[in-house]
Amino acid sequence: MAEKEFRHIVRIMNTDIDGNRSVGSALHKIQGVGFMFGNLIINTLGLDVSKKSGDLSDAEIHSIEEFVKDPQKMGAPVWMLNRRKDKETGKDIHLSSTDVKYVRENDIKLLKKIKTYKGIRHMSGLPVRGQRTKSNFRKNKGKLSLGAKPKK
Repeated sequence: MAEKEFRHIVRIMNTDIDGNRSVGSALHKIQGVGFMFGNLIINTLGLDVSKKSGDLSDAEIHSIEEFVKDPQKMGAPVWMLNRRKDKETGKDIHLSSTDVKYVRENDIKLLKKIKTYKGIRHMSGLPVRGQRTKSNFRKNKGKLSLGAKPKK
């Protein structure tokens, strides 16, 4: 039997992953896959957590990609998906790679367009989620308006 070649760079879902990392930590590098979702992939597909990602076979990489593309088909619960009840389609979907960034930008543009409170906060460059602004978020607002005025 010939030994498998170790790959130093593994490409999964258009993401280059270091082959020396364990599969558990390597899956976090894929956009749209976090700690819990990565563990779900490993447990569902029966992969070894401590196995190096460079040792994965082509079949295992293909099964990981299929799982990330359509997790519901592979048996993932609905509450693990990152986009439940999509605003446009009303379906439960899981976004990955560049789709995450694209959808987030479109959501923010929609909030700005319909001038919701969150949209106005985004336009103003202020915190959106209710944080205090007295002592934080004070950058780039003009040097003379912050603190004591400089001596002349």
